[in-house]
Amino acid sequence: MIYDDQPPETLPVRGRSSLPSGRHRRPASADLPPDAPVLVLAVPGEKPDVADEIASLTRAARSEGELDVRVAPLAGSTFTDVLRGLPDDRSAVVVPLITGPNPRVYHAIHTGLDEVGVKAIVTDPLGPHPLLAEALHVRLADAGLARADRIRQFSIGAAVDGVIVAAVGGVEAAREADMTAVLLAARLAVPVVAAALDGQPTVADAVGRLRESGGQRIAVAPYVIGPELDHAQLAKLASEAGLGCGAPLGAHSSVIRLINLRYEVAMEATMDEGTS
Repeated sequence: MIYDDQPPETLPVRGRSSLPSGRHRRPASADLPPDAPVLVLAVPGEKPDVADEIASLTRAARSEGELDVRVAPLAGSTFTDVLRGLPDDRSAVVVPLITGPNPRVYHAIHTGLDEVGVKAIVTDPLGPHPLLAEALHVRLADAGLARADRIRQFSIGAAVDGVIVAAVGGVEAAREADMTAVLLAARLAVPVVAAALDGQPTVADAVGRLRESGGQRIAVAPYVIGPELDHAQLAKLASEAGLGCGAPLGAHSSVIRLINLRYEVAMEATMDEGTS
């Protein structure tokens, strides 16, 4: 790939689209109660194939019982249609398929819940979390932007000398992505900075910071599940600007683990409410 000094001015982001974050390491319950809450995956934008794949893998990850998982895109009326189809005798846990805070996503979720009259626990985003830094590292390796250790089956080192962790959700999402950027920098041993694809600081700002620190071979690591942006267009613009670009996190195993961990904690909360 050819690298030059011209960062993209604007990058494409798709339209509109509590629990503590951090190191949730609690294992799943031995048994899934028959009245366990329905897991609703709130998907920014339209329903992409990756959401169905994530739902399928999330079900498969729980061997103690069949988990009822519903994919609910936030675009149009699909989200409220999914909510209206939930069982009347079951509670619900809504897990947004986002890595960091996004006011538009949470507004759409709560508006839909209020409209339908459904009571549900809405979890925090999936990040920040060390598992997501690991997944970003793998996606960079998949794109040839980090070297892979085939013996230990994880990535080490980097083929670039600077990385931008690019989040969606404006300045707050970029601020929250700083922690993941630090974790990724520790793995790659190169400077890593966070930026927002839809706000400040911009990717162009981040490129400038990395250039000032001597970075010449810079890559964008999309800190998104996938539905939040048009990745093909992002990759095209990054290439035109001489930047490498990894793939979204997608249905990476770390994403599946975090969804199940979020659900597990929320399920226990709903069960506690039911017995109190």
